[in-house]
Parts: sequence; C-alpha cells; structure tokens
Amino acid sequence: MPEQAEKRIPFRPLADRMRPRSIDEFHGQLHLLGDNKPLASLFAGKSLHSMILWGPPGTGKTTLARMLAEQCEVDFVALSAVMAGVKDIRQAVEQARFQRDNANRDTLLFLDEVHRFNKSQQDAFLPFVEDGTLIFIGATTENPSFELNNALLSRARTYVLKPLDDEALLAIARDALKDSERGLGKQKLSLSEDIAGLLVRAADGDARRLLTMLEISADLVGANGVISEEIIRELATDSIRRFDKRGDEFYDQISALHKSVRGSDPDAALYWLVRMLDGGCDPLYVARRVLRMASEDIGNADPRALTLALQAWDVYQRLGSPEGELAIAQAVVYMACAAKSNAVYRAFKGVQKEIARGGSLPVPMHLRNSPTRLMKELGHGEGYRYSHDETDAFAAGENYFPEEMQPQRYYHPVPRGLEIRIGEKLADLRRKNRDQKDC
Repeated sequence: MPEQAEKRIPFRPLADRMRPRSIDEFHGQLHLLGDNKPLASLFAGKSLHSMILWGPPGTGKTTLARMLAEQCEVDFVALSAVMAGVKDIRQAVEQARFQRDNANRDTLLFLDEVHRFNKSQQDAFLPFVEDGTLIFIGATTENPSFELNNALLSRARTYVLKPLDDEALLAIARDALKDSERGLGKQKLSLSEDIAGLLVRAADGDARRLLTMLEISADLVGANGVISEEIIRELATDSIRRFDKRGDEFYDQISALHKSVRGSDPDAALYWLVRMLDGGCDPLYVARRVLRMASEDIGNADPRALTLALQAWDVYQRLGSPEGELAIAQAVVYMACAAKSNAVYRAFKGVQKEIARGGSLPVPMHLRNSPTRLMKELGHGEGYRYSHDETDAFAAGENYFPEEMQPQRYYHPVPRGLEIRIGEKLADLRRKNRDQKDC
C-alpha cells in the first residue's frame, strides 16, 4: 500500500495566528487597558456589559471581544454585518436562550462592521440586548454617532480604539519573529532597528498590515534570513495611509485642512492636503472645498483667492494627476497666507435668519420691474432714482429694503486686506445717507 500522505495543515495568516491569547500579550490601547482603565476593570472583575468598539482597522477590536468572552466565561457568537442578516440574529438569540436556560451561561454576540447594518436591522436585536438575552459588542470603523441608532447607542457604552503607536507595533513584530509555535520563530529571521522602523511606518498604526508585510517578507528573504530594506520598501510601495472616502478619516482630514487655511498656517495646510491626496482622495473634491474656503474664510479681504481657486480647479482638469495637484497646492498656500474675512459668510447667515423670521415681505413699488404698460399704470418702478444720474452715482437717502422692515446692517467688513477700503467706502456712503435725512 502507498505510504499515507502527510495531513495538510490548513493555512492561517500570521495576523490570525498571532492574535493575543491573554491581556498580557495585547499591545497598545493603554487608555483602555492600563491600570484602573475601563476595559482593564472588565478583565479583572469578569463583569461584562454591551459596548461599541470604534477604531481604525488592525487596532484589536475583534481580539478584545474574543478575549473578553473567554475571560468572562461566556459563549461567543461572531457575525459580520457584511454577510449576516436578521435571520442570523434570530438564530443567535435562540442559541443564547438555550444556553441560558440549559447551561446557565450567558452569550456574547460580536457583530463586526456593525455600521453596515441598516436601522431596521439594528432594531432587530435591541430587545434582546435590553432584556439581557445577549451581551452585545459591535465593532466599527465609522463614527457610531452617524451610523448607529440612538436606541442602540443608549444601551451600549462606546470605547474608542486608537491607531497603534510605534512601540506597540515594534512589540508585535518582535513577538511574531520570536514565537516558534505560532509566529516566524522557526525561520530565525533577523530585522535591524532601522528596517523595523521602516516596517512600522509602513504599517501606519495597523497591526494586521504589519504582520501581513512581515509574513510576506519572510517568504522573500535569502538564505541569510535577513529582512532587507529593499524588501520592506517594495512591500510598502502600495501602502496607503489611513483614509476613508466616506468615513471619519475623510471628514477629519478635510476639516484639518480647512482649519489650517483659516488659521493662516501654510505648512500645516500643505501637510493635510498631501495626506489626503496620498490616501487616495479625489483632487477635484479638494478643489471644490478650496473654493469654499476662498468664499467663507477670505472673501472680500482678498478676492483674488476665489479666482486662484477657480484657476487651480481648471488647471487640474486640464493636466490631471500628479501635475495638476501642484496647482491645488499653490491655491491652498496662497489662501493660507491671504488676509482673512468671514464677513460675507456671517452676513449671508444673518440674512437667512432674518428671512426665516420675517417671511416673504413684498418688494417696494419703486423697486419693482415695469416692462409693460399695465405694470407702469399700477405704479411699478414709480419714484425709482437711477443711481447713475445722481452725484457720485449714489442716490443718497434711498431705501432698498421692504417697507415693512427697518434697514439693517448684515455686512461688517473686517479691518484686513481689501475690506479695509471697502469698510471706508461704506462708512462714507452711510454718512451721505445720514446727511440726506438731516436735510
């Protein structure tokens, strides 16, 4: 008989094999797991409650849920909202009821990517979280405030996980290289401090990404077992920094860019611009937001900013990436350095509030259009003073507001840039209006 073939060992990625088995093996998240911190107390007291774990990929959300279930001696049911539905939730509830009634054991339901469940799907397991049938842990990379029901949020405490720092990532890499049972220890690989630092920077706070690159590196090393700089740089070539075109990373970074421009810091503005472009943001989206910055934060203090923003948009459409991105960078730097004014923005908002409060007041007769004989006979346009026929092309004392409201001042030019001159001009015109009324 032929010799029995050796049983094949199923493949498991290094990132899965190296999952921490206890709190002592877990690296990072000290704001949650350090002494007297919230999750550390759960491990110490073996008392669980429903929670949302919110953080970037590769920061330990799934691992923490598994370890909590094991430490607190409860059954663990793991589902992914990408694949699961209400039917799966019902099955988990039935299983939890059976275990509670027959084995006196609680059940922890872990739902990964919980933000992918719509509101009705989230409602499906609310009653069972409420009555204690399920201890619920949801993991998400999206802001729970926007993606989850308020009812669910009120029943679960939210913990924020941070990107892993360099120290934690280095410790994870060393563990993987040293562990001969689960890791790469049998291969006796070597990694210099400089190369380890390069690997950590490429991982960008993500333990899964770090271990994946380390595993691939192990397959590429030569006979000497040295992981070289060339290998890491090759693997890091396609590494993309944390950026989600629809999530918090997106809005946080565009917010940082906008606030850096508003704060007149061209260096920080450039940093956030390049971070977004490096992460895969559509440059045309940035160009549109730059136009907004020109109107909202610079306005009439330097009207050239709006023109430059439009030109940068046009240049990018003509050149594309990467050449056209430089024009957007030029506009961002110019606006960060330009005089700032939000006077038009505040005036616009003020008028919106006035209209919401005052309703649709009629246009005064002397300001109405009168293109037909009937309109003229009805008095449309009667008494209107044509400014160009007046001294200095200004009809002093004329009123352009509805008759039912007092003239208002919404636009208050700031004492910066061109608005200094605009403010002086408006002050002179208001003086002429007062002189006309005194006559």
